[in-house]
Formats: sequence, C-alpha cells, structure tokens
Amino acid sequence: MTFAIDDAMLPATLTAPPMTDEEFTAFCAAHPEVNFEMTAEGELIVMAPTHSDTGACNFEVAGQLREWAKKDRRGIGCDSSTGFVLPNGARRSPDASWTLKSRIAELGSGKRNSFWRLCPDFVIEVRSHSDGRNPLQEKMREYMAQGAQLGWLIDPETRSIEIYRPNGEVESRTGIEQLEGEGPVAGFVLSLSSVWDPLAD
Repeated sequence: MTFAIDDAMLPATLTAPPMTDEEFTAFCAAHPEVNFEMTAEGELIVMAPTHSDTGACNFEVAGQLREWAKKDRRGIGCDSSTGFVLPNGARRSPDASWTLKSRIAELGSGKRNSFWRLCPDFVIEVRSHSDGRNPLQEKMREYMAQGAQLGWLIDPETRSIEIYRPNGEVESRTGIEQLEGEGPVAGFVLSLSSVWDPLAD
C-alpha cells in the first residue's frame, strides 16, 4: 500500500488500531516513503518530508549536540530518525535529543534494544516550511509534560527560538547568534550562524 497524500495536506492524522513496538516498526518499514509519529490517543500522524534546507539545519544542530555530548559524556544524543515512547504512550521523534545515561540504564538491556520508553531530558525541534507552528508548539508542551527538562523550538525562517521549560514558561528569542544550554545540558552552546544560513562560511 502506498500513501497518496498531497504534501500540501501534511501533516495528516489517521486512525489506526493499537500497535506494539514490533507492529509499529513493521508498519513504518512497509512505508519507507513516509515518516510517522503517533499520538497518545493512538492516532497516526503522517509527517511531511523535510525540506532540504531544513534537513541541513537539522544536520548542523544534531552535529553540534553530538560533539558536545561526546565531551560531556553524561548522556546520549539522538538524531531525528530516533523514536521514543513517551510515558503517555505517544511515539515521537524529535529532530535532536539528549538523555542522561543513568536514565537509559534504568530501562534494562532488553528494553534498550527497542524504542526507549521515556521522554528525553532535552529535545529540539526545527521548524520546516511545511510545519504548522501550532502543532509544533503543542508537541513541545507535550515533551515538557512528559518529563523533558528543556526544549528548543528553532525556526530558521524567522531566525527565532522558543525555549520551553517544565514550569510552563516559554521564552522567545530572535536574531541571536548563539544559545546557551541550561539545566541538564548546561555547558552546551549552539552556534546559530550556520543554522540560520547553511551556506555561511
């Protein structure tokens, strides 16, 4: 079965029967041309393909987080292809994330070989031209409600960032050239020049 949904209609939400991790993995593998997430209510979200310029931004953000995580050594960073099962049952794939190793170890070796059933400590979403702002903001609030300690919603088009914290506070910054981490990722500094403009030297 091939999904025939015009890109202009994405993201789209579909009803689906409950799925185990194995069934969800098999379902995604059967439709490699489409990216999926699943809400806490069990609805499938068909994601729009990432535009090329946004993909370049994602690569830069994840790359900087990876380099910091390698030096810091307290946690594990993941890219946008990584799926997590949040405590509320939603299956989400943030564009970049970081989780303390101690929390991952608590899952046990068997559960680490599947989708990690936790919310990362730190999540980043990069808005593409095809992404609606409201759904992304709702996703960020969900991450915070499910245990994330810090979240960044990055919008390269407007060169703005929304910073989410567990207390519900959302801080907006525009036109900055770097952003300093806090809480679980204190010490991480994201340079934004190549995020705002992937062609920059």
